[in-house]
Amino acid sequence: MKASVFQHFYHHYSSSVTSGRQHVNGVDLYYEQTGRGKHAVLLLPGALGSTRTDFGPQLKSLNKERFTVVGWDPRGYGQSRPPDRDFPPDFFERDAKDAVDLMKALGFGKFSLLGWSDGGITALIAAAKNPDLISRMVVWGSNAFVTKHDLKLYDAVRDVSKWSARMRQPMEEVYGAEGFAKTWEAWVDGIAQFAKRPEGSICLELLPSISCPTLIIHGEKDPMVPSIHPQCLLKLIKGSRCSYELL
Repeated sequence: MKASVFQHFYHHYSSSVTSGRQHVNGVDLYYEQTGRGKHAVLLLPGALGSTRTDFGPQLKSLNKERFTVVGWDPRGYGQSRPPDRDFPPDFFERDAKDAVDLMKALGFGKFSLLGWSDGGITALIAAAKNPDLISRMVVWGSNAFVTKHDLKLYDAVRDVSKWSARMRQPMEEVYGAEGFAKTWEAWVDGIAQFAKRPEGSICLELLPSISCPTLIIHGEKDPMVPSIHPQCLLKLIKGSRCSYELL
């Protein structure tokens, strides 16, 4: 049988990566860890993402002498199942608490955050609520509110059968075709619920509480996150910087 994308790539970095499960807040969270540097970094994956689907290159290539790198699968995603993923109104806050408590359980007293997409939102909340724990933060492809225009973008990709096979493959290898379709549709409904809040807020009110040095990265060709979102983060996060990339 032809090796999967995960198996082929994972082979190249698995020898230097340790993995395990840590019981946190009532669930067993899967994580992978590499490096021995003094600066601990937590990698936060995007919607339905996991350590292996989203951060293989970082676990392989980040400077292992300077950094200790931890990747995790949020509850209900990847190998942090069971339980299956659900999307209550506080699911981002729940992920943020899980992420911080996981790092505490692994023995890290202070660490930085690298989050993309939903993982970036989780990072924003974690940094706002735990200023004494978070050293630095990088987020990309992230938003702090949901607009009516955003809802149209989400609805346009609701049906994963219309995605290309290349786009579906990594997620279908994790969840199966049916499981991926079901969980993705639940995510679309989950993110849409924020549009009913004042200003469509996910975490707008928390952004001024972020005190760590923050870099906001945005791909100018990002089809899902209009540029209004990084502009908002830059405006409301004190001392933050923004880099626009042709991605």
